[in-house]
Amino acid sequence: MSVDLHIHSNCSDGKMTVEEIFREAIRRGISVFSITDHDSIDCQEHAKLLADRYRVKYIYGLELNVSFAHPGYNDSKPVSLDFLAYQYDINYKPLIEKLKSLREFRKKRAEIILEKINAEFRAEKMPEFTFNDMKEIEESVDGAFGRPHIADYMVKKGIVSSRQRAFDKYLIKCNVPKMPLSLNEASELVRGAGGKLILAHPNNPRGTSLVGFTSDINQQKNIIKESMSKLIDGIECWHSSHDRKTTDSYIAFAMDNNMLMTGGSDCHQQPTIMGNINVPYYVVEQFGIDLNDI
Repeated sequence: MSVDLHIHSNCSDGKMTVEEIFREAIRRGISVFSITDHDSIDCQEHAKLLADRYRVKYIYGLELNVSFAHPGYNDSKPVSLDFLAYQYDINYKPLIEKLKSLREFRKKRAEIILEKINAEFRAEKMPEFTFNDMKEIEESVDGAFGRPHIADYMVKKGIVSSRQRAFDKYLIKCNVPKMPLSLNEASELVRGAGGKLILAHPNNPRGTSLVGFTSDINQQKNIIKESMSKLIDGIECWHSSHDRKTTDSYIAFAMDNNMLMTGGSDCHQQPTIMGNINVPYYVVEQFGIDLNDI
């Protein structure tokens, strides 16, 4: 048995459908998992039905991007952080309405990103993206519109050789901020829905994390304790970007501060790494799951 509480489907920026994720998870011996799509809970009802069919334990999941500032770091400018939500009511209207607004903003953001990419194309004397290109990219989106959808389309059109190359050459430079969501609001929404809010991959050097403030883990933990602890329920200690030192340090911190501990691969299926992180079984007991039932 293995555990993975951080997987993305094609309802956000993953490559697999929910059904494909379930089949692959079962093939890999993952018996407790969660799909945590960005700004989208569209797959959750289907996922629960599949969990019942395949007789595996499933936890409702979601990933939210938060704009967070701290007066002691980064000249008080906000940094983008990710938070995971678990075990919320999928029918909670305030959460549903907010996610709808976030997804609508993502579409507008994508249009502006394409305009900026077109400026790059003009400078390179390359054909520009058209309305039809935008329409075709949209058709590939099942949930929340993100930069990976643009990247995949650029690969498909032969503009770049890989998703990573699209980001390195165009999408990082042409980025547009997401719709601001404060930690206070995220906490109110998730807890209002009866869920638990978890700081995702706090020491991820390549992603949205506290590294945007400082790479010193002790300073990161001080930020959490001073400015986040009353608004969140736990920390993602096990993650594909965390080394052993980071994981051990955050486990100790979570235990000392009576916080939940979670973990997962953050698999987007490029490559398929779900189940590759050694998340201990006691993590699922925090969510009221009896290991004897697995």
